[in-house]
Amino acid sequence: MEAFLHGVILAFGLILPLGIQNVFIFNQGAIHTKLRKALPAVVTASICDTILITLAVAGVSVMVLRFDGIGLVLSLIGFLFLLYMGWVMWRSNQGGGQADRSRYSAKRQITFAASVSLLNPHAILDTIGVIGTSSIVYEGYDKLVFALSCIIVSWIWFFGLAIVGSRVGQLGKSGALLKRLNQVSAIIIWIMALYMGYRFIDSELLW
Repeated sequence: MEAFLHGVILAFGLILPLGIQNVFIFNQGAIHTKLRKALPAVVTASICDTILITLAVAGVSVMVLRFDGIGLVLSLIGFLFLLYMGWVMWRSNQGGGQADRSRYSAKRQITFAASVSLLNPHAILDTIGVIGTSSIVYEGYDKLVFALSCIIVSWIWFFGLAIVGSRVGQLGKSGALLKRLNQVSAIIIWIMALYMGYRFIDSELLW
């Protein structure tokens, strides 16, 4: 029970703050209005988190964190990727409504969801650095329970986020609300990109 509660609290603490994954999943829920249309993004993000958590608990975090500059490299990749993601979401404002839905096919949702999960430095470092190191105190069955609790929270959160997004999207069937949501999403993503760029430049100067 201690391992389970520890995993639940830790996972919620890491997933609650506003991040690119949350913004993208909510955005997809709002665009499609029907949960089944956003399932490719939701399931892909959940699977990616499951993979990262499993690797972290398995001890990969210890090996990865030994490499100097890994955070720097991830920050640079994340900066470039978030600039592109923001641009894509901002452009989606032009069509609005049904046009936006057609742009995000199942294949494209899977690609973007996997990218925001696996190319997101904060998600990787949080999962590997925090969950991975926290799991070290557990062994055997307790470690399995800890990992499963983190994974369950991740799946529940992404599905819940998509459901909320779908409800919000239904309020803006005219397309005006979806346009504003896309604009806000793009601005948030660009702010995150600038922060990563700042982290990268600051690290380079220190180096």
